Amino acid sequence: MHRVASTRYLPNLDRISILAATILLAYTLARQVNLPSQQIELQLPGFFFQVSINIETFTALLVAGLTASGVDWLLRQHPRLGKTSTLEHWLVPALTAWVIGLPLFDLPMNLTWWLGIGLGGGLLMLVVLAEYIVVDQEDTRQPLAAAGLTAVSFALFLALLVALRFEELRLFQFIPAVTLGSWLVSLRTLRLQINRWAFVESAIIALLISQAAAALHYWPLSPVSFGLLMLGPAYSLTRLTSELLEGKPLRQIILEPVIVLVFFWIAAFWLR
Repeated sequence: MHRVASTRYLPNLDRISILAATILLAYTLARQVNLPSQQIELQLPGFFFQVSINIETFTALLVAGLTASGVDWLLRQHPRLGKTSTLEHWLVPALTAWVIGLPLFDLPMNLTWWLGIGLGGGLLMLVVLAEYIVVDQEDTRQPLAAAGLTAVSFALFLALLVALRFEELRLFQFIPAVTLGSWLVSLRTLRLQINRWAFVESAIIALLISQAAAALHYWPLSPVSFGLLMLGPAYSLTRLTSELLEGKPLRQIILEPVIVLVFFWIAAFWLR
């Protein structure tokens, strides 16, 4: 009884409240600031490169950095952390803060916007709480928290794909965001499942997903349909890779990824 009780740690309530308030305040203030956009233009042979830098770009970078530093500040109080790096625990919270901010700049400042920021803030705090729990491998809640982080990661990836598709970005703007999102999700998921870093494997997954996204970018697909088409291979490849890295034979593990892939592709076709 004593061992189980001693491993059920929870984060400091004051610190997690300050972190949530700071992030939500950043998004709220960003809607009140009106800064002129800056255009970066570059003429290359046969290609005109143009990127717009605005308050949305600045806020996304600011909030992702605030979230990462806030998670580090929060986890430093965990009794089981010691001198271990908190880097792995930044990935999903930073991705969460980035993704929840995408629709907030497009929604009007009414009840829907406040509902969206409230739900987004609640999701972010749940993610931070789960990251705090998975620090302790002996915590009885660790498997559930790890499964929750995995599910949230892929849900965020789907939301990111849908939001990017709605924005109708050019290919050179679209692909880097998809690549970064798929790399972060696969990297964190593999870390949770096999308890070690898999940088090369997650980079290969991200490359494959980005190539598929580039091929489908100009197809007449709805945002949700496109997101589901990409989510299927992202999850299946990550799941298959984790099982292979654990030394399991391919013939025993291929069924689940294939079933999930077919399910998402059928859903994408149905919602097209």
